[in-house]
Amino acid sequence: MKTCLIVDDSRVIRKVSRHILESLGFEVSEAENGADGLERCEEAMPDVVLLDWNMPVLSGIEFLHQLRRSPGGERPKVVFCTTENDVAHIREAIGAGADEYVMKPFDHETLQIKLQLVGMA
Repeated sequence: MKTCLIVDDSRVIRKVSRHILESLGFEVSEAENGADGLERCEEAMPDVVLLDWNMPVLSGIEFLHQLRRSPGGERPKVVFCTTENDVAHIREAIGAGADEYVMKPFDHETLQIKLQLVGMA
């Protein structure tokens, strides 16, 4: 079974994302900030990371930089899920190693399409 880690400080977003991902056959784990997310990745590297940009403790972009430098951290497909939709943010995310980008709020179909684009759905 494919695994997905949702890194988002919003409990509502984590709950909605979990529901969508589980319906697509993913085993889901959650983290409420980037630091917590990195700890989860050290325990078990997921196949996919659904990543928020604006979080306390460690932002999404900081998480991504550290993930990509960690052992096995090049493996997960990273999909940024955020309200930051300007070109500068998208460029920065892709430059840091994100594979895809989805705007909040998103629905089942949008997330499924993004996962198909990164070869995970």
